[in-house]
Amino acid sequence: MKASILVLAGDGIGPEVTAEGTRVLRAVATKFGHTFTLTDGLLGGIAIDRTGTPIPAETLAMAHASDAVLLGAVGGPKWDDPSADVRPEQGLFAIRSALGLYANLRPVTVHPKLVAASPIRPEILKGVDLLVVRELIGGIYFGEKKREADWASDVCAYSGDEVRRVVRRACELARGRRKKLTSVDKANVLESSRLWRRVTDELVRKEYPDLQLEHVLVDACSMYLARRPASFDVIVTENMFGDILTDEASVLAGSMGLLPSASLGDGPRGLYEPIHGSAPDIAGRGIANPYATILSVAMLLRYSLGLEKEAAAVESAVSRAIDRGVLTADVSPPGALAATTIQAGQAVVEAL
Repeated sequence: MKASILVLAGDGIGPEVTAEGTRVLRAVATKFGHTFTLTDGLLGGIAIDRTGTPIPAETLAMAHASDAVLLGAVGGPKWDDPSADVRPEQGLFAIRSALGLYANLRPVTVHPKLVAASPIRPEILKGVDLLVVRELIGGIYFGEKKREADWASDVCAYSGDEVRRVVRRACELARGRRKKLTSVDKANVLESSRLWRRVTDELVRKEYPDLQLEHVLVDACSMYLARRPASFDVIVTENMFGDILTDEASVLAGSMGLLPSASLGDGPRGLYEPIHGSAPDIAGRGIANPYATILSVAMLLRYSLGLEKEAAAVESAVSRAIDRGVLTADVSPPGALAATTIQAGQAVVEAL
C-alpha cells in the first residue's frame, strides 16, 4: 500500500526517538512491499523559534493531507515559562483538536525481562495487560481559562455527546479484549463527572450489555493501579484524569520510555506518540529509549493504515530486542552496559 506520514520530531529527545521510529517504518515498507512517504514538519518549541507559533498553518495543512502523524515530544526549559502567551504545548493541543482526535489509547503491559525495572513487587505485576482510553480534546485542558492578579479559574466542561463518543470507542475496544470496562470519574464531587457516569451507564446498558461495567473514583483508581493493576482491562476516563493515571501506569512497565499512544477520531487518521515528554536533561546524549516511539509506529500501522500483520511484527521485534537484553539506561540493570538510542532501534530492525 501507499501511505503519507507526517513526522513531527519536536523538541528535546523527540528528534532522536522519531529517527528510530522512521527507521522502523522504512524497514517495514521494505520487508512488506509498501511505499511510505515521510514528510517532516514543525511543532512545539522548535516551531516557536522558527515561525513564532507552536503550530504553523503549514503543519496543520500537512497533517490534514497525511494518512497519519508520528510525533516525538514538545517543550523544554527554553520555553518553560508558565505565564508565557505562547507555549509548545499549545501546538499539541491544537493539532489534536484540529484533527478531531478525541480518544487517546495508551496500552500498558509488562515485559517479563523488565519486571525488575519497576518498583512494584513482581507478584503484583503478574498478568498486567490494560488499556487506558483518555478523552483528549475536552475537559479542563480545553475549558475557559481566566487569571487575575490573585485569582484564576479553569473550567472543566463536557457535553453528553463528547462523553458518548469516547466511551463508545472504549466499549468497542473492550469487546475485542476481556469485555471489562472501568469508567473513572470523581462523581462524588464534580458535576461533570456525574454527567460522565450517567451517560456511560445509559450507553453501556443500551448498546453494550455484554460488557462488565464498573465505576471507580479517580483517587481509588490511582491506588488500585499500584495495588492490583492486573484487575483492569479497559479504563476510560476524562482528559486530566487520564493524563495523570497513565503517567502513574508507566511505573508498572518500568519506564515512560516503553509506553506508546494513539490519538484517534472518527476516521482512520491518527496521531501517534510516546507518552513521555521531551526529557531535556538527556537530549542530545543518544541514550533515550526509542521503544515507546517504535511501539507507537506499530499502533500507527494498525489503526491508521490497517496493517495488522505489520503492526504485530513490529511489536514482536521490540519484544525480541528486549529479550536479547538491548536495554537503554532507563531500564537496564545496575552495572550493565546500556544500549544507545540507535543501538535499540537497530536491534528492532534486525529482529524484523
